Amino acid sequence: MSPLIEVKDLTYSAQSKLILDIAEFQVFSGEFLGIMGPNGAGKSTLLKMLSFLEKQTSGEIMYLGQSIPKGNVPLELRRKFSIALQQSLLLDGTVFHNIAIGLTLRKIPKPIIKKQVAHWMELFGISHLAKKNALYLSGGEAQRVNLARAMIVDPEILFLDEPFSALDFPTKIRLMEDFKQIIKESNTTAVFVSHDLMEIHYLTNRLAIMVNGEVKQSGPTKQVLEQPNTSTQSFLNEWKKFYPLAR
Repeated sequence: MSPLIEVKDLTYSAQSKLILDIAEFQVFSGEFLGIMGPNGAGKSTLLKMLSFLEKQTSGEIMYLGQSIPKGNVPLELRRKFSIALQQSLLLDGTVFHNIAIGLTLRKIPKPIIKKQVAHWMELFGISHLAKKNALYLSGGEAQRVNLARAMIVDPEILFLDEPFSALDFPTKIRLMEDFKQIIKESNTTAVFVSHDLMEIHYLTNRLAIMVNGEVKQSGPTKQVLEQPNTSTQSFLNEWKKFYPLAR
């Protein structure tokens, strides 16, 4: 299977410090790929590289086998990606208008926008919030709006940077259950950065472990968690003390 995104000899440096040094890495169509590692491992930086939000220092990033020039990413390619962050960063306006913003910027006809917003609000269980100001939502409600806003543009790849980490446990579980079903039914490729083994264990089917800016192990999630190599064993053993549900 050919990867959707592939990187080769990717590096990123900031203030004379090497942040990323990845010989090769792939994202395949239809997978839910998890990326985890200790603080400072470069997880979020890699996510920014893959989604073209940050320019690499050196190396090659390819989409469907085509090399993308550094700093010259076509708009049509950018529109194939969507991202949801830990902070929902909602706008001062109704939930409806926050979810609609991506379609509005694309100049989609209003009747289609109305239909699509209604569809995604229903999927995420927030139809009753349509007219509420998004700045006055609870954490769980805001993250549902954030994810609906990311999904409504029908992304080829959805990038997620710890979107569940600030939620209380019951809220997190309910949202993860709904989100997993939505991703499965939409067949959306997802790349998910998390520090939480429970989230990784529940949502992802492939996992990459990063340490010191390098991908030290990758493979099926269950296999990586149960059979860590010498480079990832210490990290995973330590993390399992805090997240016993992933054992």
